[in-house]
Amino acid sequence: MDRSREPIFNIPAVVIAVLAALAIVHGVREWLLPVDLDRLAVFAFGFVPARYDASALTDGIIPGGRGAAFWSFVTYSLLHADLVHLGFNAVWLVAFGSPVARRFGPWRFLAFFAVTVAAGAVAHLLTHAGELAPMIGASAAISGTMGAAARFAFAPGGPLDVWHGDRTHADRIPAAPLSIALRNPRVIAFLAVWFGLNLLFGLGSLPIAGESQNVAWQAHLGGFLAGLLLFSAFDPPRPAPNLPELPDFDGFTRR
Repeated sequence: MDRSREPIFNIPAVVIAVLAALAIVHGVREWLLPVDLDRLAVFAFGFVPARYDASALTDGIIPGGRGAAFWSFVTYSLLHADLVHLGFNAVWLVAFGSPVARRFGPWRFLAFFAVTVAAGAVAHLLTHAGELAPMIGASAAISGTMGAAARFAFAPGGPLDVWHGDRTHADRIPAAPLSIALRNPRVIAFLAVWFGLNLLFGLGSLPIAGESQNVAWQAHLGGFLAGLLLFSAFDPPRPAPNLPELPDFDGFTRR
């Protein structure tokens, strides 16, 4: 048996656990909670910018009380608009969250998930001050995994280096410093496409599955930048054993 190739659907247990939590929360809301109670839950656990606006007369109006001012920076990611919204996020979480989770390990991945979700909430708060509509969905964390993946997935021997035969340590190759990674043409192309798509979402030129309202693209941006810039804080310091010989990160061929 060739053990150098990983199964296509080798989803880490922590990613499955996150997906299960998202599905359970949505199932409880969809099939167990009455409509009025579900609306209260969305406001209590969703992220509502008006909650932090001292000039808005919202005291006692927004459910959740003072506690929600803290937990909603993370809990909004557990709520989704409908099954399509949940499914869309689940697909992208599997695609980008899996290599990041294999690299970080479960506890680092969960901490990373929470930090990128909170970064998305901060970005949304800064651009939607006083807004009463709650923001929900795990898109900021998924964007964070995309930003983190950009730090290693396109490197020689990485998960998205389709020309490298040995996949044994694809998720644990040494990551280049950000200044070097940003000189990789594939990373630059990925960033350009990602920012371009989110710009189109922001302009309303593209719809997104499951979103009946405006796309919180600023939260996507906050999560993505957090994943890209804070990657090294979560990346395990130990190198993988018996790593294949790889070209130097600064050794791009110039013509």
